[in-house]
Amino acid sequence: MKNRQITLVDLGLDSSFDASMTFVQGIAGNINAGWDSPVVDVNFVRSRDHETAFSALTTPSTVLHVMAHGDHSDEPSFLSTDGETQVSLTALADWFVDRQWGIASGVVIADGCKTGVGKWQRAIRDCLQGDITYIGTTCVVGWYEATVFCSAFYGALIRNRGLGRSPAEQGWDAAQRAIAAYETLTDVKCPYKPVALQPSRRALRALAS
Repeated sequence: MKNRQITLVDLGLDSSFDASMTFVQGIAGNINAGWDSPVVDVNFVRSRDHETAFSALTTPSTVLHVMAHGDHSDEPSFLSTDGETQVSLTALADWFVDRQWGIASGVVIADGCKTGVGKWQRAIRDCLQGDITYIGTTCVVGWYEATVFCSAFYGALIRNRGLGRSPAEQGWDAAQRAIAAYETLTDVKCPYKPVALQPSRRALRALAS
């Protein structure tokens, strides 16, 4: 079975996001423990450079997991804690048009506040090369919410061998299992929400050009 590829992108750039990234890398390390060779490969990127960020966001992966603040002031954007780094989905879509190279991951986790709203869903469709399971949030979230959800999500994703299922389908199943686990453990509604998304017409035109 081909290794699952997880690309972690830290655009929040502070100690809390660093802790969350370290936690996810620890989960992958625990999953790989005991095997003769890794079953999960992790790419980790933390940068303020836009070209580097765009390249990371478009790296073909099973899961693209972005941690940052969700900014809605002008347009959906990933924002650092100090406000000095902002990566907008509009700019990423323009980069896609110029290079014919967009998000090529079966699952996208936008791990920031209120990234599951319709405005974010519509914007990210302009950046897609193919169908995905998009996981955003419906409210303000912190380290605790991310830790509980992600531990269950990655555990479910790797446990399921996914034979005959696309990465997006595997991600959808893992998200549903993670939501059930979250609500069992916390007795509150899970703030993470999966939705199936397809490339927009603009994205399809970028691919065809």
